[in-house]
Amino acid sequence: MTNEHGIFNRLTLLVGEETMERIGRQRVILFGVGGVGSWCAESLVRNGICHLTIVDSDRVCITNVNRQLQATTKTVGLVKVEVLKKRLLEINPQAEINAIQEIYSAETASMFELDTYDYIIDAIDSLENKVRLILHATECRGKFFSAMGAALKMDPTKVKVAEFREVQGCPLARAIRKRFKKIEEYPRKKFLCVYSREVLPNKGATTTCGTSACLCPKAIINAGNPDLVNHEWCSSKAQINGTTAHITAMFGFIIAGLVMQDIDKKI
Repeated sequence: MTNEHGIFNRLTLLVGEETMERIGRQRVILFGVGGVGSWCAESLVRNGICHLTIVDSDRVCITNVNRQLQATTKTVGLVKVEVLKKRLLEINPQAEINAIQEIYSAETASMFELDTYDYIIDAIDSLENKVRLILHATECRGKFFSAMGAALKMDPTKVKVAEFREVQGCPLARAIRKRFKKIEEYPRKKFLCVYSREVLPNKGATTTCGTSACLCPKAIINAGNPDLVNHEWCSSKAQINGTTAHITAMFGFIIAGLVMQDIDKKI
């Protein structure tokens, strides 16, 4: 990794040249670039990760603007990974950012070649696909980190890190454990999760996007992949929960921090 423009001077001062060189060699893949994943990607690139693959099938929805890094009123309707890639390259033009608009699923799992990565990060929402990613990633050589549910939370002091089996009070973690038991498959190795035991009620009425400017309804065809017809998750979710920018960003930043700590301690 080069520091041609001096963008990593302050980080190098903290961790040293050897760690910076190691950071620059790591290959990271991140699944999901929504409220958690988008901030995680930003932190990774600002911390010197130069080889990053970002995976998400979604387009920016107007309801993403309150918490997702790449979501603004000007990016509504655009492919999330492409908008985020552009921003990340503005931070470090020398970085290799591979943007894949795809759904991680049992059918697509093989295309990602997870064994080629040093770090695998899960920030996806779909329970079924999350379970499959956990099972697949924990079979691979790379270090795996996962984000549990970040919705229905306000208190930043309640955000914690724990090994998956020690996560308590998180409905998503509970649902994942139930799914493992149902399919009689379990993770092959331990992995750390970011989570919070806080679960608040939704005080407002559930609504749709509610604006004609929103391009979320299935009206846009992605020419690159006709199967992803303006792919968005809002209309297919059984329940939509309230979220905040500071909590989702904290989840993402903490996972990026876990990656950085792991790299540093290997020196």
